[in-house]
Amino acid sequence: MLKIEQLNQFYGESHTLWDVDLEVPEGQCTVLMGRNGVGKTTLLQCIMGHQPVRSGDIRLAGGDLLSRSVEQRPRLGIGYVPQGRQIFPLLTVEENLQIGLPVRKRGDRKIPDYIFELFPVLRQMLGRRGGDLSGGQQQQLAIGRALVVDPKLLILDEPTEGIQPNVVQEIGDIIRHLNREIGLTVLLVEQKLPFARKVADRFCILDRGRSVANGAMDQLDDGLIRQYLTV
Repeated sequence: MLKIEQLNQFYGESHTLWDVDLEVPEGQCTVLMGRNGVGKTTLLQCIMGHQPVRSGDIRLAGGDLLSRSVEQRPRLGIGYVPQGRQIFPLLTVEENLQIGLPVRKRGDRKIPDYIFELFPVLRQMLGRRGGDLSGGQQQQLAIGRALVVDPKLLILDEPTEGIQPNVVQEIGDIIRHLNREIGLTVLLVEQKLPFARKVADRFCILDRGRSVANGAMDQLDDGLIRQYLTV
C-alpha cells in the first residue's frame, strides 16, 4: 500500500531523516516506534507533503506520492490524524466533520453513518464546539474527520497521547475494527508498547532519523525494546 525508500529530509542544514525505508502492507496495521525526537512525526509530515523531501521515494499503491500536492494527497485515499488532534475549536462537531466531505466522491455530501456508529458521542454533540469537548472526545472527532474522506490508508500520530485510559481502550478497539474487519490499512505512531502490541501487525523502529528495525509484531523482542524504546 505505502512504500518509502531511501528517504532523506532536512530542516535547513540539519539532516533529520537518513535513508529511511518503510513499507506498510495493504490491509495491515503498521506501528512506527522510537524515542522522542527521532523523526516519527517528521516522516508522517513528509508523507502528507507538509515537509519537503530532499531525496528518496514515497509510493502509494504504486503511484508516485512526492509529485502530488498537499491538497491532492487526501484525494488519493489518505486520512490523517495529526499529533495534538488539530481540530477546529470554534467550529461545531458537525462542521469539523463536514470539512472532509468535498474530498469524497462527487455528489456524496453526507457524513457517513458508520462514523456515528463508531463514535456515538459525536452524534450526541453535533452542535457543540470542538474546543468544548474533552481530550478523548476531540481525538474521536479527529479520527472521525479523517474517516470522512473514505480513506484506504489511515495515518494516526500518537492517538493515545493525553487520553484517559477508558478512551484509549475504545480507540484501540476501533483501530482493530477498522483494520481487521473493514480492511483499512493503518500506519500508526505510538509510544505505548501494550497499545502497539494490541493493534499492530508489524513494527518499524526509527532511531536518530534512521530506520533500524522492522518486522512482524511478535519479532519485537526485549533486546530491541531496551536498545531503542526504553527511556
